Amino acid sequence: MAKIYVNGDVQEVNLPINVSELIKQNNVLQPEMVSVQVNEEFADADDWERIQLKEGDKVDFLYFMGGGSELRVKN
Repeated sequence: MAKIYVNGDVQEVNLPINVSELIKQNNVLQPEMVSVQVNEEFADADDWERIQLKEGDKVDFLYFMGGGSELRVKN
């Protein structure tokens, strides 16, 4: 078992494991909408199958949300 950090929490995984497999193991909702950082660098979704994780890696699953404040105009 190897320890990695997923969204700041320690997680034990069996190696070898790639980013795609980690996404499945973590039941990530809407994986097509998630951005992934490995050791603080964004990983292109086309590379998830090729990126092999190792002991101590830091992985973050990020969702970008739209929104903001309502613009009000004085009359």
